[in-house]
Amino acid sequence: MIAILLVEDDPGDVLMTQEALEGTGVASRLNVVGDGAQALDFLYKRGAYTDALTPDLILLDLNLPKVHGREVLAQVKDDPQLRQIPVVVLTTSEAEEDVLHSYDLHANAYVTKPVDFEQFVKVVRHIDDFFVSVVRLPRR
Repeated sequence: MIAILLVEDDPGDVLMTQEALEGTGVASRLNVVGDGAQALDFLYKRGAYTDALTPDLILLDLNLPKVHGREVLAQVKDDPQLRQIPVVVLTTSEAEEDVLHSYDLHANAYVTKPVDFEQFVKVVRHIDDFFVSVVRLPRR
């Protein structure tokens, strides 16, 4: 089983991601938070998230309320306890500046969300398949 943390403030994108992952046939546990502050609380097991499982993979939107996705990415990759968690930036931005900045902060991948539902589902399934079937993740 793979534990995934989805950091996404758009309820429609959350629903599409959930549907995409349910259709993979792979056992995964999806936790969802709606802003950057909640993401950091989840990762550092603060407040309502004291019993949170450390995720095996983070799907991170950039444009988040409270704490921007770039700040979440920077904190994850600067922390020796968290930096090994793969972070896939999954965002609507196609801006080259966002791509470069994300990789400068050590994102493991940068994926632009397709607008089309079927394409979105395919992209999320490819991400899931890659990190579940192809990549060897560190044991937690």
